[in-house]
Amino acid sequence: MSINSIEFLLFFVVIFFIYYFPLKEKSKAQNAFLLFASYFFYGYADLKMLPLLIVTTLVYYYLGLGISHFKVKGNKNAGLLISTIGIIFGVILLLYFKYLNFFVASFSEMFNSIGLQTNVQTFNIILPIGISFIIFRLIGYVIEVNRGTIEPTRNIVTFSTFVAFFPCLLSGPIDRPQKFIPQLEKKRPFNYEMAVDGLRQILWGMFKKMVIADNLSPIINGIWADYSNQAGSTLFLAAILYTFQIYADFSGYSDMAIGVAKILGFNVAKNFDYPYFSRNISEFWRKWHMSLTSWLTDYIYIPLGGNRCSKSRHFFNTMVVFTICGLWHGANWTFILWGIYNGLLFLPLVLRKKKKLPKVAGEGRLLPNAHETLNILGTFFLATFGWIIFRSASVHDAFLYIKEIFSISLFSMPNIRGFQLLNLLEGFLAIAVLILFEWVNRRNDFGLQSCGKSKAMRWAIYLILSFVCFLFFKTNQPFIYFQF
Repeated sequence: MSINSIEFLLFFVVIFFIYYFPLKEKSKAQNAFLLFASYFFYGYADLKMLPLLIVTTLVYYYLGLGISHFKVKGNKNAGLLISTIGIIFGVILLLYFKYLNFFVASFSEMFNSIGLQTNVQTFNIILPIGISFIIFRLIGYVIEVNRGTIEPTRNIVTFSTFVAFFPCLLSGPIDRPQKFIPQLEKKRPFNYEMAVDGLRQILWGMFKKMVIADNLSPIINGIWADYSNQAGSTLFLAAILYTFQIYADFSGYSDMAIGVAKILGFNVAKNFDYPYFSRNISEFWRKWHMSLTSWLTDYIYIPLGGNRCSKSRHFFNTMVVFTICGLWHGANWTFILWGIYNGLLFLPLVLRKKKKLPKVAGEGRLLPNAHETLNILGTFFLATFGWIIFRSASVHDAFLYIKEIFSISLFSMPNIRGFQLLNLLEGFLAIAVLILFEWVNRRNDFGLQSCGKSKAMRWAIYLILSFVCFLFFKTNQPFIYFQF
């Protein structure tokens, strides 16, 4: 049940009317209903893994209570031990479900390469949908309870709803317990302004997903599937298009999830802050997948020493975090290489003192100046080559793809013909709309939050975007980040 599907629309309409009418302002009843809806939603997507979600939730619920019990008694070491068990348990689940086959196959290939034949077979392990987001949410919970920043949640329904909240269950954002759980514990009457803002954000997310990401997908997939026979210019174009596709796809999901949460009375974590307007790679990672970046910063980077250490240690900490970031995305050497690549891009920033940038590009101006424009384009192209690694099936394919880009055919016309040319023209127009709206709204939370003071203009934009989304509506177009 994709968040941009007819099935989800019907599902959410039922949720909305029950949530706000029979259960109006009854927070405990609303939470119980949300939990039921969330389990139904997850079971619809992956019924076999629903018991795993429930059991894991119960484990971390009691771990949180255990940490608090020993801390109250003054036994901080026992609390630390229990939180460590929670971290290890979460890592073991990720290693088993996401990486066991990867490690088995990698070691088998390594031994075979040196003449030691192995007959090791990989296991038939089903990857639970959204497990990376769920586990990080739970690990963050036990860490925060141990740190004393939150009290453990004693209401099992409240805690389970935090873990399984359906808009954010499959692809985030990764909400922090200290910000989300208090919202579950208070009354949530219908808020008209919040709901309208949520609808705007859902519409913007649908535009990004259906008009940009899904429309570009056939072109990108076709070129990537036959990249060895494509001109360098065609490969470079596909890389640029994929850079926009993955952003439109993932941030589109985040916009829709955040918008649905707003209608239900929740403020969840912001996940994207116009990353392609970033002026260096550090700013890019503060604006891309922000809930993951902040999680890695708070629970790995800062405990390692952050940047309050020698430059060599600072660079080491950065590389560790980005290697883990790459590995978190999936069991493939391409993801690890992508993480290392992004970590290496930080080296110049570590070696020289970073200048403090204005909050947004073009601060106080209609357009960025020449220096900012060059920095934005430079950061964009660095990210683009990273996405080539990310998108490739293997490290070998990634290097060959990049090598082919820089062949002499880089300066030829891209080989796009027939219906693909129409898709491409539509995609370029949609990307231009994306850039325009997001640049105008770069100080706001999302690209459609403000679109003119005139009510007539706003409604004209809403209706046009809605009609365009209807024209481009397709079924069975999964979100890219569902695989993580």
